Amino acid sequence: MARMHTRRRGSSGSDKPVADDPPEWSDVDDDDIEARVVELAEQGHDPSVIGMKLRDEGVKGTPIPDVTLATGKKITEILDDHDAGHDLPEDLRNLMQRAIGLREHMAENAQDHQNKRALQNTESKIRRLVDYYRGDVLDEDFTYNYEVAAELLEE
Repeated sequence: MARMHTRRRGSSGSDKPVADDPPEWSDVDDDDIEARVVELAEQGHDPSVIGMKLRDEGVKGTPIPDVTLATGKKITEILDDHDAGHDLPEDLRNLMQRAIGLREHMAENAQDHQNKRALQNTESKIRRLVDYYRGDVLDEDFTYNYEVAAELLEE
């Protein structure tokens, strides 16, 4: 698949192995996994970081290769059940942080045309994501601008 804002081709990556059951060596209780997910979220970690920490560190010394196979729920579903998630989806928050950093850079370096283009591309991606999330996760009348993004990410 091609990249969104360049003419280059995308990079092919490996797929996860198909599995229906968690491995036998990873026999941790569902409640322990959910408690660890909520604990990591309260420490301020995003769902993708929580998944990597569970894979690397595990629960009680036992690694968790796939939370969905072990618990039957995704990490974001667990966080929603325990009201421990963020208000904004992780991908939208990351793009907004990037746009804020680029905007601050452009305020100091007005002649940096390459980063001006990067800011335009990033804000374009944000607007498309806002259209996707509007109504479900975001309010119906939500519109993106720099001030709104900076205010949302301060919290």
